[in-house]
Amino acid sequence: MKLSTLNALVAAVEEGSLRGAARRVAVSQPAITKMIRELELELAAPLLLRTSRGVAPTAQGKVLYERAVKAGRELSAAVDEISQLGGRMVGQLHIGAVPLAVMLLIPETLRTFGQAFPEVRLRLSEELYVAQLQKLRAGEVDVTVGGIPDKLATGEFFVEPLMRTRMVPTVRRGSPWLKARRLADLQEARWVYTGSNSDSGYAKLFFEHHGLVPPRVGAVVNSTLALLSLVTSGDYVALMPQQIAVQPLAAQFISVIDIEEQGYPLELGAILRSDAVVSPVLRQLITHLHRAAHQIERGEVYWQT
Repeated sequence: MKLSTLNALVAAVEEGSLRGAARRVAVSQPAITKMIRELELELAAPLLLRTSRGVAPTAQGKVLYERAVKAGRELSAAVDEISQLGGRMVGQLHIGAVPLAVMLLIPETLRTFGQAFPEVRLRLSEELYVAQLQKLRAGEVDVTVGGIPDKLATGEFFVEPLMRTRMVPTVRRGSPWLKARRLADLQEARWVYTGSNSDSGYAKLFFEHHGLVPPRVGAVVNSTLALLSLVTSGDYVALMPQQIAVQPLAAQFISVIDIEEQGYPLELGAILRSDAVVSPVLRQLITHLHRAAHQIERGEVYWQT
């Protein structure tokens, strides 16, 4: 099985047509058709379905496509790692981050890391926590940054603790909910949940931590922009990292609700697969995550527009 024929299959599946695949790998359409046919004969199985709209993978084709993509990533990572071991810091890193980490740790980390290693390409995906673990398992992201869950699968992941924070209730400036003095006073507010559904999110955990029934769901979001938009433009209540909520830029639009409860304590960390090879570049990224966390805890980081 040749690498060139595997690349042809990957291109055909992702482009959805043999013509598009041919352009992508810089060969003629008859040539790429021949490559796919060679694979099908070698495996004695159909790999692509031909339709009037193009091509789509069969069940067998999907299996080979997924493994070929993973193998391609591994080969590319190996080439980059060899260069890194030789002292040239090149390559790419794919970082997964929950909205909390995007707001708090990622900006300063990417600023300093980008300055130190300009030849390393960084890709950031902001997603739900569960979705990120799925991508981490599949090797689609190199590291996940976010709150460390209590029930993380033992032995499957390695966790590098970074910093502790408190999630405090926030609302738009001038909101009537600023009169609340206890968490129970906020049970009837419209809360923004960050998660896949109303059964997840720090708001639910915060109320349960204090023996209270979780509040009704005003909205469920999975992005930092959606969270900030709802809080600043509506009358929603949401938990945010204390360091973000009190910084000058945010304070122009939101206020922390001063209640007796001290907020929901949370530890942030970098999560990696236990069986993953930690490249020199990834080790450097974790170092910069630690540096950002240390500066944030000391109040040395200032968020700017």
